[in-house]
Amino acid sequence: MARAIILIAFGGGAGSVFRYLTSLFVNKYFSTVFPLATFVTNVLGCFIIGLLLGIFEKQQITNNDLKFLLVTGFCGGYTTFSTFAYENISLFNSNNSVIAFLYIASGTLAGLFAVWVGLAVTK
Repeated sequence: MARAIILIAFGGGAGSVFRYLTSLFVNKYFSTVFPLATFVTNVLGCFIIGLLLGIFEKQQITNNDLKFLLVTGFCGGYTTFSTFAYENISLFNSNNSVIAFLYIASGTLAGLFAVWVGLAVTK
């Protein structure tokens, strides 16, 4: 368990740094009201988790250390939206579309509400 925690922490730290660098790069070259840096980060994070999990499956890689480091750690530090997206694809692929749509709607609305409550508490 300690090994997993260390791998996740290392990957998460790298993901967080990569998120910061992505934001710097996007904001340097694109000036817009739309939150493009976060959008790019979330879409890129979704691509990365899909790529990694696809490679793991295709190559039959079952090394949990790699999954802790790259999927849970790096992708989790880069964006949790990638995990949210992957879980929904998994629900759709297992013919649980209703649950997927409920998860999408409830997760998005609950997240927005939680941010609003957090902001309201501080006022």
